Amino acid sequence: MAVTAAARAQRQRCTRQAWRTWTAGTAIALLAACALAVEIDPVASQIGFTLHTRWGQALQGSFPDARGTVDELPDGRHQVRLQLSTRTVEILGHPSYTRLTRGSGFFDAERFPRIDFVSDAYPSQLLRSGGELPGMLTIRDVRRREVFTILPASCEHPARECDVIASGSIHRGDFGMDRWNFAVSDRVLFSLRVRVRGQG
Repeated sequence: MAVTAAARAQRQRCTRQAWRTWTAGTAIALLAACALAVEIDPVASQIGFTLHTRWGQALQGSFPDARGTVDELPDGRHQVRLQLSTRTVEILGHPSYTRLTRGSGFFDAERFPRIDFVSDAYPSQLLRSGGELPGMLTIRDVRRREVFTILPASCEHPARECDVIASGSIHRGDFGMDRWNFAVSDRVLFSLRVRVRGQG
């Protein structure tokens, strides 16, 4: 994702300083500090999921308070850090299912108020051409590697000029969400439309 010329110049100065340091540990710390980041726009972005009941009903869920950053690393690759609040998660049009998903048998929002996803480093071309984006997903303090699929972009600068559209699925039993199996299927389908804000 694009960053300003001034920001790039600052990072270049920071990187040169890192390589001039005497100890490897100090250099690594300085290189990490050189990473640039833009914020995910929580208003323009839409993070949702779909659950299917045993009676064939599709329930649409939403995370209205998505937060996170897209970091540009010193080597030019990028990394997404996404946080979703389980305390405000909702099943659209179904208050009873909203209470169920926030409850102890599902996300358990009281004990585990956040879902985290940290992607592997990826080249910026991935957002234009599409492909798989693996990373670490944490739900209820259970960390597992999961993969999201990014669709090819419809513009030159995805996340700024158009949405980055991604999807993926997990099995909730893998994350300790193994109650209510008599009512709701184990598979959870995630859908993401992501924008960033600011000029970077």
